[in-house]
Amino acid sequence: MTDNQKTKCHAIIHSASVAAGGVGAGLAQVPGSDNLVIAPIQLTMTISLGKVFDITLGESAAKAALASAAAATVGRTASQLLIGWIPGLGNIVNATTAAGLTETIGWILAGEFDKQSSY
Repeated sequence: MTDNQKTKCHAIIHSASVAAGGVGAGLAQVPGSDNLVIAPIQLTMTISLGKVFDITLGESAAKAALASAAAATVGRTASQLLIGWIPGLGNIVNATTAAGLTETIGWILAGEFDKQSSY
């Protein structure tokens, strides 16, 4: 990954992570509701990351790439069900988890796209 690509990935991933964290915080007391908003944020991040590496992803391919990288959402769902409903604490935990997982998924995808573009 070139420095230019890394800088672009950094901006894309961090923007998506901040957005996901905001949604996670705001919708913490409504279990599962944030998934409807976070999924499109992560989908847009996936497509944008593909563009950094000159990989064109249709919506279905982006969803498949995102799904394979998003297996960790099981942990986010568990934390939301256990703690997410508690005002204050739930908002913090949900925001941190949503942002952290989005960040992790983004860098996993960036690494995979970098490998693909090297072939």
